[in-house]
Amino acid sequence: MKRYDCMKALAARLKDELVILSLGASVDEWYNAAPHMRAASLFQQQLGCVTPEAFGLAAGLPHRRIVSLDTDGGMMFNLGILATLGNEQPKNLFVVVWDNECYQSIGGPPTHTASGRVDIAAIARGAGVDNAFTAHTLEEFDAHCAAGLAADVPYVVVAKVAGTVEPDIRRKHSDGREDKYIFVRHVEETEGVVIMGPSEHN
Repeated sequence: MKRYDCMKALAARLKDELVILSLGASVDEWYNAAPHMRAASLFQQQLGCVTPEAFGLAAGLPHRRIVSLDTDGGMMFNLGILATLGNEQPKNLFVVVWDNECYQSIGGPPTHTASGRVDIAAIARGAGVDNAFTAHTLEEFDAHCAAGLAADVPYVVVAKVAGTVEPDIRRKHSDGREDKYIFVRHVEETEGVVIMGPSEHN
């Protein structure tokens, strides 16, 4: 199963959600798969911080659906977030874990899931996230997207994807600081709130 195909399927279901995802090989794929979600997507730079940041947004904006696009490597850096989700039971958080069984951005060394013994969905269920599943086909993944985006409990789908990057796609042209400002301004506009205020240089 290709991650890019999964992204396109998910993107087709998104409208006014907010998305947090990890910098790395998947960024350019999301940039192309979901052009209508660019301003609504924040690209996180630290492994282990994607789903925690998404949870913070879900807690702060309980009326709005938040989507976390995490990775197997990133999730392994902070498995404690699954226990937090199990305890807090956010009603508006959908977590996708792209599990390609490797740290793709640094040359492809294997993650713990490559052994076949480590099951992220099972860990999530053990931590109290009852709706945690593994998808092996695009059809399974799309069905979980439909269910996860409609759920009123935390929902996790681990997508078992190939360790390849979609070729010949447009590179994301903005940097991390620019992405952050675009995202915050989008939240301000769509929520009718002030987060950063006007620039002191204007």
